[in-house]
Amino acid sequence: MKLFVVPNLDKKNCRNYTETACEILINNNATVFMNEMYQRDFSEIKGIEYVYNDSVIADCDFILAVGGDGTILRCSDLARKFKKPLLGLNCGRLGFMATLEHDEIELLNDFCKGKYELVKRMMIDAEVYYEDGTTKVVTALNDIVLTKNYGCKIADFTVSKNDNVISSLRADGLVFSTPTGSTAYSLSAGGPIIEPDMDCIEFTQICPHSLFARSMIFSDNSVIEVRFKANNNANVLLNIDGVEIDKLSNNDYVKILKSDDYVEIVDIKGGSFFKSVNRKLMQPFKEVLEEV
Repeated sequence: MKLFVVPNLDKKNCRNYTETACEILINNNATVFMNEMYQRDFSEIKGIEYVYNDSVIADCDFILAVGGDGTILRCSDLARKFKKPLLGLNCGRLGFMATLEHDEIELLNDFCKGKYELVKRMMIDAEVYYEDGTTKVVTALNDIVLTKNYGCKIADFTVSKNDNVISSLRADGLVFSTPTGSTAYSLSAGGPIIEPDMDCIEFTQICPHSLFARSMIFSDNSVIEVRFKANNNANVLLNIDGVEIDKLSNNDYVKILKSDDYVEIVDIKGGSFFKSVNRKLMQPFKEVLEEV
């Protein structure tokens, strides 16, 4: 078994968890690769092979991301590009996408023995059509977000499916998420939680100027077109998985649709998503009730 390990050393205790994970993997005869930029940080661990770039992933079996959901999201692009399953070890707080919490790290022994499942996660594309006739496509595992730029007091958005207008609204922005992303920005904006192995596209408005705006769920074969108008000729920002990709003008538009690409997430414990929801969203509420 070969793994490419990507740690986020900005996370508290990530170095210690990464060291432990690598030791468990190496003791189970796995080959561990890591970018040479981390060689000084993990020089005491014998058996790690350091490489100059990410091309070695093509020969690996898995990618191991050690950090939080942001780290896993960044690694998801590598997983998509190289078609490799992604295993996440959570060092952060929420970590809905993580395979394991840091206190479950010993379960990597089960992983090395083949005791795991691969769960396919849907991705979505944003096809951007520019005023000058050029186009580009970007892919998200969590969400595609369109928001008003700084200096813009309000933006008007028109959302259509198959040339039928579904919603015309004034808002701070729009979130189009996968089921995986339903526990991220969309949830904070009032959207529902969706079981991650479903195939659908969730649409949630950010601070809409309306009493009746609600989230909507589209089938996975939908092609959703978004047009917008920001006042003062300001831009609308396009964000993919939390990263700003572009500033769009009023004459540009975006189409949202299911991607042909996908990411496979390693599941060692089984039913880990529902356990995460209960542990990370419901548990604080339970603690409050117990104190009342």
